[in-house]
Amino acid sequence: MGGLLSRRLPSTPPSLPGFAFIRVLGSGGFADVFLYEQNMPRRLVAVKVLLAEVVNDGLRQMFQAEANLMAQLSSHPSILTVYQASVAADGRPYLVMEYCSATLGQRYRAVQLPIAEVLSIGVRIASAVETAHRQGVLHRDIKPSNILTTAYGHPVLSDFGIAATLGEAESVEAIGLSIPWSAPEVLHDEVSGSVASEVWSLGATVYSLLSGRSPFEVPGGDNGSSALMARIDEAKPSPTGRVDVPKTLEAVLARSMSRRPAMRQASALEFIRDLQAVEEELGLRQTPLEVAMDDWALATAVDLDDRTRITGGNAAGAVESRRKRRRAARVSGTVHGLESRSPESSSGRSRRTTPPSTRRLAWGVSIVAALLVAIVSAGVLAIVQGTRSIPVVSDVQAVVEDAAVVFSWDDPGIERGDAYIVTVDGEASPMQREPRFPVEIDGRNRVCASVTVTRDGKSGQPSAERCIDLDGAAG
Repeated sequence: MGGLLSRRLPSTPPSLPGFAFIRVLGSGGFADVFLYEQNMPRRLVAVKVLLAEVVNDGLRQMFQAEANLMAQLSSHPSILTVYQASVAADGRPYLVMEYCSATLGQRYRAVQLPIAEVLSIGVRIASAVETAHRQGVLHRDIKPSNILTTAYGHPVLSDFGIAATLGEAESVEAIGLSIPWSAPEVLHDEVSGSVASEVWSLGATVYSLLSGRSPFEVPGGDNGSSALMARIDEAKPSPTGRVDVPKTLEAVLARSMSRRPAMRQASALEFIRDLQAVEEELGLRQTPLEVAMDDWALATAVDLDDRTRITGGNAAGAVESRRKRRRAARVSGTVHGLESRSPESSSGRSRRTTPPSTRRLAWGVSIVAALLVAIVSAGVLAIVQGTRSIPVVSDVQAVVEDAAVVFSWDDPGIERGDAYIVTVDGEASPMQREPRFPVEIDGRNRVCASVTVTRDGKSGQPSAERCIDLDGAAG
């Protein structure tokens, strides 16, 4: 919790039953944050207290909404946990939250964060954002200083203080915003927040963690509000400046901060998939997706790693197949002249000997049977290998939307771990999972693209190239 103290002095910490005040953690425009020790259970907690001079019905409702939103979402492993909310004896509303000793806002400018750590943070925080979106909530203030670090080093997203529901975002006026990480359409008051603007903020945040500065900040230059807004409006961030950042990651971030919302990743989930693809490219362990699923989805979810298990109707067929093999083995044992046991033979009183001619016949049958098994096995292997063939994309479509060409296609049957590579005018894009790819027109007269599926590090056959002339005739 916390951050840099503002110029004003913090308010007096309230007296809270069951809590002992320790020190000030930080101050903001509408609230102060204090460190308390809770008596039972005994633990350190951060307490956010609304300022007395700004308390009115509107702010009180906003504060209550924040408490409800964070309580609703705080079961997520990458969202700050809220323990309780109430009103102090002096009338100030407060939230009791998990205490985190550091923020990334304090760290990313001081030291260069490893790429693996930044990618992991990006996936986890984007997972929190995607989970919030699925519950109809926009955060609207995603930035490094709102990413805290737990005692175990896990990043968590905090401060839903200006959050709004997706349906209300068009009509809610922004109470405050952070210019360096805000999308152009938010700065121009075209919208107060949207899924697309959150994707922008996620990209700007990951960029900041890599470069040690916000995307449109010029070291040693004019970084006032007007200058920043002018550069953000151009939406052409310079590269991160790190030689260890691959071009694919630079492209992912540039796409997320496109001037036109339609050019960005369509969701936080798509942004996650792009980051995971970079992890795979770099040979890093893929950070797991942390997105809550509905109960019905969990009940019907199929584990792709269990495809070889026998279930349902396949189980009955497999059992019958084993029975047939056992019956065939018993018949084969008679034909092959294997020793047949009877009450007499088992007691040692009688022993039946197979004639030589029958043994020769048995060997012949065995050889034929072995050849048949080999042929059938080869056929089965060919079928299994055939099912692992890399699918091919067909019928790529192209339309013009919002000054961009959007290519789209039907899923040809990709599996977990597969990805698409879109080649536009000879230049390959970063791997992605979504069957959609926008290309900014940017003065082009004609745009052509093809799509290839990659699997296990290998690329399949590319689709037929789809071209579109900007007079509207596609070919």
